[in-house]
Amino acid sequence: MNGAPTLLFDLDGTLTDNYAGISASIGHALSRLGAPMPDEQTLRGCVGPPLRESFARLLATADPAHIELAVAHYRERYSSVGWRENSVYDGIGRALATLGARGARMFVCTAKPSPFARRIVAHFGFDRHFEGVYGAELDGRHDDKSLLLAHLLSEERIAAGHAVMIGDRAGDVKAARANGVAAVGVLWGYGSRSELTGADRIVESPAELVAALDGLAASGPAGRPAGHSSA
Repeated sequence: MNGAPTLLFDLDGTLTDNYAGISASIGHALSRLGAPMPDEQTLRGCVGPPLRESFARLLATADPAHIELAVAHYRERYSSVGWRENSVYDGIGRALATLGARGARMFVCTAKPSPFARRIVAHFGFDRHFEGVYGAELDGRHDDKSLLLAHLLSEERIAAGHAVMIGDRAGDVKAARANGVAAVGVLWGYGSRSELTGADRIVESPAELVAALDGLAASGPAGRPAGHSSA
C-alpha cells in the first residue's frame, strides 16, 4: 500500500458510543411486542450488526413481517430521541483532525441506516472530516456490510488495495476481507480481540490509531502479524 490510504470508518463502537440509545430503543420495541428484555451482555452484542439480524436473534424468528414490525417500533423511539443518546469516544476528534490535516480521504461505512448515520455525523461536527457517509438503506438494502463496502468502493472509485476499513466488530473485518481491503480493529468499542482476529492491526485506543495507520501504509497489509498494535 503506497501513499496515504483512504480510510473507511465504522460508526457505532468506533467513532461514537450509542449503546444507551440503541439498547433503550430495542427495549421499547420488545416491550411493544410483549417480548422479554434481554440481559446487558446480549444487548451489547446488538451494537454493530444489522438491526434486522439482531431482532431475528432476540425474537427467535425468521418471520420477515415480525422482524419488520420490531424495526418499526425501534425507530419510533430511535428517530426522536435514541440517536441523541450518544457520545464521542475520547481521542476520536483529535485522531480525525490529525488524519484530516494530512489530507487523508475519509468516509463513514456503517450498518446503521444512512439517514441516522448522517444525522449523527453532522450532530458531532464530524462532517467536516468525511467526504461521505455510507450506510444501510431503511428498507434493508446494504444491511450486509460486505455489499455496502463494495458499493462505497465502486461509487467513490477507490482501489481496494488503497483503502483501510476501521471498526470494532467482526463484520468490519469480514467486509474488508471480502473486498480485498486492509482492516484495523479497535478495542474501545464492542468487539473483543478474539473477535477481531484477521485484522491487519488491532489498536487499543484512538491515540494508537494514527501510528497504526502509518505503519500499515509503510509496510502493507501483511507487514505485521494480525492482533498486534503498531503503536
